[in-house]
Amino acid sequence: MPAVTTDSPAFEITADGDPAIGAALLRGLFDHNRTFVGPDDTRPLEVLVRDPVTGAVRGGLNGRTRYSWLYVDNFFLPDDLRGGGLGARLLAAAEAEARTRGCIGAYLDTNSFQAPAFYEKQGYVRFGTLADYPAPGQAKFYYAKRFETS
Repeated sequence: MPAVTTDSPAFEITADGDPAIGAALLRGLFDHNRTFVGPDDTRPLEVLVRDPVTGAVRGGLNGRTRYSWLYVDNFFLPDDLRGGGLGARLLAAAEAEARTRGCIGAYLDTNSFQAPAFYEKQGYVRFGTLADYPAPGQAKFYYAKRFETS
């Protein structure tokens, strides 16, 4: 076992969740990646459904565009807004905005008990599965969709 000297890098395990730490790590990663793929050009993207009276957010999606791809991070509609095509319109609006930003496709993940059939109906193709997440007997599915080029 090598001897630890005072000039050896120190490490720690923490559960602080300090956003500045995450930002520093991400900045370092993007700096490294830039030499291979160019700038990340990360931009947030939200498509929201608001209550017409109160203006409160009732549902929608958020994510980001980065490296010519849209990532859908969270997508939620309450039960009373499901089943009428609103979800498909929200996702299509996010995809349209991503195209205007120069994106070539979109990707996301969903749990087996959430919306895999919905995403497949919208043209997303499953490319991976994490079994027994978030609980034994469930699965997390990973999906991607390449945008049509014209």
